[in-house]
Amino acid sequence: MGCASSKNPKRTPGYEEPSVLAAETSFTVDEVESLYELFKILSSSIIDDGLIHKEEFQLALFRNRNMSNLFADRIFDLFDLKRNGVIEFGEFVRSLSVFHPNALVADKIAFAFRLYDLRQTGYIEWEELKEMVLALLNESDLALSEDVVQQIVDKTFKDADTKGDGRIDQEEWKDFVSKHPSLIKNMTLPYLKDISLAFPSFVLSTELEDSEL
Repeated sequence: MGCASSKNPKRTPGYEEPSVLAAETSFTVDEVESLYELFKILSSSIIDDGLIHKEEFQLALFRNRNMSNLFADRIFDLFDLKRNGVIEFGEFVRSLSVFHPNALVADKIAFAFRLYDLRQTGYIEWEELKEMVLALLNESDLALSEDVVQQIVDKTFKDADTKGDGRIDQEEWKDFVSKHPSLIKNMTLPYLKDISLAFPSFVLSTELEDSEL
C-alpha cells in the first residue's frame, strides 16, 4: 500500500499516455517518453506547474524570456491547441509531430500555411507575407533595404497568387511550395527520431533564401 505513490508518479496537467500519443502521431512510444522528459524540463523552467507558458517557450527558443518575436508567437499559438495560453503535454507532442521526418508532407505544408495566415482568415494576404518575411530576416540577422524587402514580397506574392485575387489560398500555397520545396525544409527535424533533451531550434535555424522568395 505504501508503494502506491512510487508506482504512480505525479504527472503534469494534461498528461496523456505515450501509447495514445504514439498512435495519433508520427512518434514511437519511446520517442514520446523521451519528449515527456524534455517537456518536464521546459514546463518548469520559469513556472513549475507542468505547463509551458509563452515565456518558457521563448526562453527555450531564444534563451531570452522577454524577446518579442512574431515567429515564436505564431508557433506558440499553433501549439496551444486549446487556446488557453499554455501548452500541455498532449498539445506539445501532437504539434511537434508535424516536424517529424515521417510526418506527411501535406501536414507540413498545411502547418506552414497556418503559420503565415496571421489573422486566421484561411488566406495569406500581402501584409501577412511581408510581416513574416521581416520576421524571417530578423531571425536570420539579414539586413535588407525596404526596397529589397518590397521586391521579395511582391515577387513571392505574384508567383503564389495564381488566381490574381489578392490573396493566397491553401491550394495556391500547396502549388507554390511544390515548386519551392525549400520553403518547408525546416518543417522536418531529423533528430526527432533520436530525441535529446534539447529543444528543437526550428526557429533559430530558419533561413530566408532569396532564390526561393
